[in-house]
Amino acid sequence: MKKLIYFMAVLTVTYSCKTTQDLEKITPQPVVVNLDLVNVKNDKVKVTVDPGKLTGAQTTFYIPRTVPGTYSVDNYGKFIENMKAFDYLGKELLVAQKDDSSWLIDNAENLDKITYWVNDSFDVEGEEGIFSPAGTNIEKDKNFMLNLHGFVGYFENLTEQPYKLVINRPTGLIAGSSLKVSNTTSQQGSPAATIDSYNTKRYFEVVDNPIMYSKPDTTSISVEGMKVLLNVYSPNEVYSTKDIKAGVEEMISAQKEFLGEIDNTSNYAILLYLSDPEEMDARGFGALEHHTSTVVVLPETMPLDALKTTMTDVVSHEFFHILTPLNIHSNEIHYFDYNEPKMSKHLWMYEGVTEYFANLFQVNQDLISNDDFYDRMSDKIESSKNFDDSIPFTIMSENILEGPYKSDYYNVYLKGALIGMALDIRLRELSNGDMGILDMMKKLSEKYGKNKPFEDDALIPVIVSLTYPEIQEFFDTYVSGATPIPYAEFLEKVGVNYENTEVNTSYFIKGQVPYIDGDPETGVLFFRKNITLNSFLKQLGVENGDVIKSVNDADYNIENVYELVMKSQSWAEGEDIKMTLKRDGEEIILNGKITQPTDSQIKLREVNLPENDPKVQLRKAWLKN
Repeated sequence: MKKLIYFMAVLTVTYSCKTTQDLEKITPQPVVVNLDLVNVKNDKVKVTVDPGKLTGAQTTFYIPRTVPGTYSVDNYGKFIENMKAFDYLGKELLVAQKDDSSWLIDNAENLDKITYWVNDSFDVEGEEGIFSPAGTNIEKDKNFMLNLHGFVGYFENLTEQPYKLVINRPTGLIAGSSLKVSNTTSQQGSPAATIDSYNTKRYFEVVDNPIMYSKPDTTSISVEGMKVLLNVYSPNEVYSTKDIKAGVEEMISAQKEFLGEIDNTSNYAILLYLSDPEEMDARGFGALEHHTSTVVVLPETMPLDALKTTMTDVVSHEFFHILTPLNIHSNEIHYFDYNEPKMSKHLWMYEGVTEYFANLFQVNQDLISNDDFYDRMSDKIESSKNFDDSIPFTIMSENILEGPYKSDYYNVYLKGALIGMALDIRLRELSNGDMGILDMMKKLSEKYGKNKPFEDDALIPVIVSLTYPEIQEFFDTYVSGATPIPYAEFLEKVGVNYENTEVNTSYFIKGQVPYIDGDPETGVLFFRKNITLNSFLKQLGVENGDVIKSVNDADYNIENVYELVMKSQSWAEGEDIKMTLKRDGEEIILNGKITQPTDSQIKLREVNLPENDPKVQLRKAWLKN
């Protein structure tokens, strides 16, 4: 899950089967992959892949074009160089690159191994459009962010074979990962190098277990039978695990209490990479899901309180993915096709319900107040208005990698969460408060589990069979159908009033919703389309889609957007403002005065009702059961 749009965390400081080759089918042979993190050359790492004995005249080797949770086609093969194949006598075989992420190899029956070099994404201008938590870092003797889909590829038809990873790493660096090291040995004749080995059952486990090698800054948190590894890399040693451990421990403990017996995960890893804004470094802040771990990338310059708050909001979402898709997922995810992906219809569940839980648990466990929870939900209602509310969510989800639906991706964290809220309230209503969406997810987890995927078209009928017949109408109308959810009607059932009011905002952000965004490939900043701008921007003459060139004669792009946001916090009313923009290919200059920005905002507040009122009782069941 790509938790945040490109700049969200910065701005919230103030958030098909291929058949050309036969397989050996008697005894599964491991694909052995060697990564050399010691002999780094020109900021590149050499990788060697031995597929074992193959049969057939040709084979194709792939580096993923996309991976689960990103919902975008990123072509990680763009970072691969000097691909070579060798037979058992060391002679080179013919290799023909088919596209950015696949290579055809002749004489496959004689193939012994392939070698190639991997460049990292963090220090590439614009990161080639890669979302940083899904990216890679190679910093010799300091840090290696191994999102392994960027380093390790697969041969056609071998994704279900066991994989063995052999990593040659500097002795002074240690691994942060939920993947257990099967063996560690010193490299013979080289005390500065150590070899770690990892065994996985199939390629998915390789991709699903990122590893961050860095100097030791780790701590373990034990919570009700679960061991959580927290690993922090801060290049300038601004922060360490001790700064955020207490907050993470409180959060995980509350989540475990909220989940109850649903959770059966014994190990989890949180890998936090803090980016240095003064260097060519990661700029896409947020987190990426994995079944038993998450990679988080945030700016090292974040104030500690903001860092703690962001970690709670971001990591709590990722942690809830241990419920779905870990224990509840479709064939499209279980047998994920990394180069010709087929997407599931149920992003409303994978991301929407997960995001809903990331907020609900906090009010349920008294980490935030009821009003705080309502404010978060009202922000999502307000922000979701920027998307086409008539698009059936199942259709959008199934086609999320294609236009026009891919531009609606962020809505999975908005309307997706609101689908979860409305479904939760409806279930509570039908059960007189006894069943909520967490109970529904528990039933689904018991029916399926980690190793039993469901058929995509079967999920909703199964949910109906496990809950109430009326739930079919809910899905037909609001999830598979084109009818917008009448939030006021649902909230009225639990005694919560829905009204519009005028609120102050920041200049470039309202709550957790930025008015600006950036294109990681071109580096430009622009005012987002399909969003209502605040009073200050309207008065100045800004229009949606305008590209920001400079503000008060200081040039800005995605590399220094953080400076723009921070500088705007010191603006005073009445001061002069000059903004140079590019609109429809023409440069324009806007001059005006600083004014306090305002914008309309939905407010949710509890209606004053007697304690024994059925709506109050239903509300308690919704938020506190």
